[in-house]
Amino acid sequence: MQKPFLVYIHGGTTFRKRKDYLNYLKNKEISLEEIKNWSGDYLDQKLKNHFQLVRVKMPLKENSRYKEWKIIFKKYLDLLKKEKRKIIFLGYSLGGIFLVKYFSENKVDLELSSIHLVAPPFDNTNSNEELSGGFKLRKNLSLFFKQFKNIYFYFSEDDEIVTLYHQKQYQKKFPQAKFFIFKNKNGHFRVEEFPELIENLY
Repeated sequence: MQKPFLVYIHGGTTFRKRKDYLNYLKNKEISLEEIKNWSGDYLDQKLKNHFQLVRVKMPLKENSRYKEWKIIFKKYLDLLKKEKRKIIFLGYSLGGIFLVKYFSENKVDLELSSIHLVAPPFDNTNSNEELSGGFKLRKNLSLFFKQFKNIYFYFSEDDEIVTLYHQKQYQKKFPQAKFFIFKNKNGHFRVEEFPELIENLY
């Protein structure tokens, strides 16, 4: 029996003005140390025996544009459609809102199993990062929850980028979804392990 696909969409940043993007690059902290995160080797090790992990590499991660991400994503969907397997989607931060926007605007002919959204912003409110680049959601998101029977959201009380304001907005739109709110995930889910997610994926 073939393994189901787990399709992971990473996060990113957006800017309205190029000068803001350049200023971000000038002030960005860098390190020579390897940063370990739950979405890296940890995810591979925990899931490799049960899923085929597909990491979608979106263009211009640090100056993201929805239209550009959509082009690449569509290519992956075309390949997945040929495989005829169950598919679970996992989106982190900007990758989360991307999935909500895409599946609320596009009906797909795929065997969609579940979707897991980790700290997805809802709009440009209550955040210290700008949300632009075409990622704004439509008011009507009904097509999204028509395509997924199992919807999981994950938020943290100590997240300084995607606050619980965003969780409340999604809960209004998707009252049938499952919401997990944590006390501490080192801010914007900057943790090495994420056992709660792994448990729900199984």
